[in-house]
Amino acid sequence: MPLLFEASVSRTIAKGGNALTSEEVLDSGHAVAITLTPITVTEASASATPAPIKIALISSLTGAAASEFSTSAQGFNARIALQNAMGGVNGHKIGGIVIDDQTSPSSDPTAVQDAVSKGVTGIVSVSPLFFLGAKYAQQAGIPVTGGFFDGPEWGEQPYTNMFASDAGSVDPKYPVSSLYGNIVRKYGGTVVGSYGYGISPSAVRSATGFAESSQRQGLKVGVLDVSVPYGSVDFSTEALAAKQKGVNVIWTSMDDNSDFALVTAMEQAGVKLKTIILPTGYEPSVVSSPAWHDLQGAYFFSGFRPLILPNAGTRQMAAALQKYEHRAPSDFPTYDIYQSWVGADLMIKGLELAGKNPTSAGVIKALRGVKSYDADGLLPTPLDYATNFGHDEKKNCQWILQAKKSGFVLTSTQPVCGSDIPGTSTGSSS
Repeated sequence: MPLLFEASVSRTIAKGGNALTSEEVLDSGHAVAITLTPITVTEASASATPAPIKIALISSLTGAAASEFSTSAQGFNARIALQNAMGGVNGHKIGGIVIDDQTSPSSDPTAVQDAVSKGVTGIVSVSPLFFLGAKYAQQAGIPVTGGFFDGPEWGEQPYTNMFASDAGSVDPKYPVSSLYGNIVRKYGGTVVGSYGYGISPSAVRSATGFAESSQRQGLKVGVLDVSVPYGSVDFSTEALAAKQKGVNVIWTSMDDNSDFALVTAMEQAGVKLKTIILPTGYEPSVVSSPAWHDLQGAYFFSGFRPLILPNAGTRQMAAALQKYEHRAPSDFPTYDIYQSWVGADLMIKGLELAGKNPTSAGVIKALRGVKSYDADGLLPTPLDYATNFGHDEKKNCQWILQAKKSGFVLTSTQPVCGSDIPGTSTGSSS
């Protein structure tokens, strides 16, 4: 902001005993000393720029989960840059802080505490280990948005500060969804193998839920392995066990490196798979990966609208990623980029709704009043944060793509949906 001054003439120049006017001084050719006195600018005379708002992304950029989450900062940074280009939030610019929890059980709590110490108004979580540090955000009264895939705290007391931007809320009992059994029934298979990481509560319950959902559709569960070490890529023993049990359908609740290694091990062991279903892996790098040959015919879930099915939300996201992160539209967003973009988008919505000078408490209150959020059409169904805490949404919907030689192909332009099966549970509040 330029400084303002008032000027005063330090001496008077006379002509014929009379003081000169200012115009005559300027015309006289005489030198005039002028004193410039700064004027203090107050709120009444000019508005100060509102203070920036800090929000943090906590993700697993390195370590065992890096294969899944190493690019998550791109979505977070691009969404913030887009908002700042539009003027920020009520005049406040947003400052983004990216913190790596290194996929470490001891580092995730430290990452959350680091974010709190930096004075953030909110946290976006795209980490499989956030459940280990969630209590520090809750105790500090910091709102958290992001992916629910780490654990049940997104729908547990006392974590009413948490808003899963991909699922709305979570039933901590993890009811079984009819979606999975319906899909297996549709695409074929009779004996299921279901796998998950032992350290992840949500992975264990997802794998268990898939097995039970399939069983309710008349399939046999040959293998349910929920003790896989995090980041494992050696599945020779598991493949032999699957062959002995006659497994011809597999589901994995793991990261891409483990998923693809499991599929390759099955292929090498001669397991005759009719259906492969992967909840993640719809990513551009997969097409050129060594695993692509083994993945032919596999089905991939996407809980976010694919760019090959464009609407206003996908176009805006692709344009922002290209402009601010130099990511070409043909290099479509990965799972973690979608997660961090939508997590940042929901946090920004909370900031906007929280008033002229948003606080953490104001954001929590504002988001708890949101009854319909779909991330500008990136989500398959709107999410309800006002009345649904501790419960799943009525529908669980996913777009499904299949791996073909030419790339990923949509099986339908409409997402496939299921619902919770009453009276079922794959876990309890912890």
